[in-house]
Amino acid sequence: MPDKKTVAIIGAALDLGAGRRGVDMGPSAIRYAGLAARLSELGLGIADWGNVETAVAEATSSGDPRARFLPEIKEACERVARRVAHAAKDGRVPVVLGGDHSVALGTLGGLAAAHGQGGVLWLDAHGDLNTPETSPSGNVHGMPLAAALGRAGADFASDVWPLPALDPGRVMLIGVRSLDEGERALVHETGIGAYTMTELDRRGVEAVVREALERVAGGAFVHVSLDMDVVDPEVAPGVGTPVRGGLSYREAHLALELVAESGLLGSLEIVEVNPILDRGNATAQLAVELAASAFGATIL
Repeated sequence: MPDKKTVAIIGAALDLGAGRRGVDMGPSAIRYAGLAARLSELGLGIADWGNVETAVAEATSSGDPRARFLPEIKEACERVARRVAHAAKDGRVPVVLGGDHSVALGTLGGLAAAHGQGGVLWLDAHGDLNTPETSPSGNVHGMPLAAALGRAGADFASDVWPLPALDPGRVMLIGVRSLDEGERALVHETGIGAYTMTELDRRGVEAVVREALERVAGGAFVHVSLDMDVVDPEVAPGVGTPVRGGLSYREAHLALELVAESGLLGSLEIVEVNPILDRGNATAQLAVELAASAFGATIL
């Protein structure tokens, strides 16, 4: 895994994949909440590479209703992928700030381009396993995991990344509590790991996350994709698709603390922070705190 001493922050102010506007301000909110300073306190070197260029919805045709704005999303993701691959090859730890979760196609694509097929801990209320054929909304932020598994169709292919970018045996969904019918089918077809909130309630966060980490290890990379809606909306209100019954404040921290303890983290992504829907930037502040836990912050 990359040397943990230097982090490359890569912003993607992209909201074309979401049904509600506002997550394009997520990278700014997370930076404003003090991400660089907090990670510096942990002894990490910080290189902020700014934001990739993204299209604006008002100036862009939405295109195919089954996968709205997909060409523009792919262009932005290709820019993300190039920066992620550059960071990974330089031995830096890529930290990608979304934007909506469609940016994960670029993050995972860049990692696969640099290293080969890897694994991911996907912390999310949703599966993001829809395809243009199964999506009820046509919103691409509900498709990136299916796309990275090579299951969303040829329109998601690119010269910039190989597909599939992930080994399905090393894909672990954690905290999921809202799946569409097509997503349920794809979980069973691909054999990926899916730890629902029911399982977390029954077994506890520590047992589930430790098991998930064991299962993602061994591939070319281990990526952690943190959708802030995995946390209960009472704690993280600033997200576009909140689902009640999520991780508590302490459960979320424990999950990321276990990631740090494992030593497996090769890259991190924080997505779906929507400042328009937030209260006093609380969700972005929590995102910073969780990132710190992922990089080894402890109470003592």
